[in-house]
Amino acid sequence: MSHDQNFKNLILDYPREALEFFAADEAAKIDASARILPLRQEQLKERLGDRFHELDVPLLVEWPDGKREALLFILEEESDPRRFSIHRLAHYCLHLAEMFNTERVVPVVIFLRDGAVPDRLELGGDRHTYLSFRYLACHLPRLDWQAYRDSQNLTARLNLPNMHYAPAQRIDVYAHAMRGLFELEPDPEKQIKYIDFIDIYTALAPDELERYCEQYSEDVKKMSSFAERHLEKGRQEGMQEGMQQGMQQGMQQGMQQGEARVLLRQMERKFGTVSVEIRQRINQADEERLLEWSERILTANSPEEVLH
Repeated sequence: MSHDQNFKNLILDYPREALEFFAADEAAKIDASARILPLRQEQLKERLGDRFHELDVPLLVEWPDGKREALLFILEEESDPRRFSIHRLAHYCLHLAEMFNTERVVPVVIFLRDGAVPDRLELGGDRHTYLSFRYLACHLPRLDWQAYRDSQNLTARLNLPNMHYAPAQRIDVYAHAMRGLFELEPDPEKQIKYIDFIDIYTALAPDELERYCEQYSEDVKKMSSFAERHLEKGRQEGMQEGMQQGMQQGMQQGMQQGEARVLLRQMERKFGTVSVEIRQRINQADEERLLEWSERILTANSPEEVLH
């Protein structure tokens, strides 16, 4: 599992919300007029040649009125605190400051696991300090999930499973993260994408998933309704694709292709690449079976559970 990639997607999909949550101290003065632009990773990689920075996310904040100089945020996710190097982070920030000719650089490190890490770096001699470096740290396991359970910041709600909570609260954490996703994100494609994010970081056991379905039955109904609407959209896409391939294939086949296409896309986003055998079973299944599997994917923990 690539935690770096998961968080990179999250930050690039929701840059404003990410800055407001992960870098609250500096983001407070970023008003609605400011533009937040991701910088091209290819340029940075060619210049620096350092894999350590390959999945960092630099965001440039610009104000159209020109009254304030652009502000460069550098967000780095660190899964294991033991691997964190403040020296490399400082080195990266200095390179970016030189590359973009700016002194307005805000380094932010997101720690997914708890542990001791240095919070500043100072270089000097007996009389003077010649370099003093620090960064904003967001230690997710040190945040109380209750403080963010009803947050209107989607990035915060999606990270509820990464915050501190008692094991007995895991189902409630999952439920509030899911509610936040469906309340704050209107795009069905992103809803599907970040259901995966919540599932990965909550990691409910099968019995916990059953209790969730019992305790939050209304939420589950809404999710099932969403899945049916998304399936209907895919069914219509399949109909159009089938007609383009030839009217002789018929509308029924087009509908089946659309359902199979949506189900395969959902399974690959949730479980990764599916086997040839599973792909064949889905492509050969009838509409009724595809609908049953599409509803089951919401609670399944593996491709085999979906198709059993």
